[in-house]
Amino acid sequence: MMQATQPPPSIVVKILEPKSELEGLSDILLGSLGLAGVLILAGVVLAGVFAGVLFLWRRWTGGTQSEPEDLHIV
Repeated sequence: MMQATQPPPSIVVKILEPKSELEGLSDILLGSLGLAGVLILAGVVLAGVFAGVLFLWRRWTGGTQSEPEDLHIV
């Protein structure tokens, strides 16, 4: 008795057109602008936190420094 053999599974190949050089360049520029935006945002947030800490420190310590009344700048 002969058994029927199953055909091998099909392989589907999709051919994509290559990206143009301009598309690759735009991806690089957008990626670098995104990274720069993240770094700028992090700098602004950290500066705000630092300013807030200094403000609270000055308020907590009294914020006044004794200065001599006879201060003459020549």
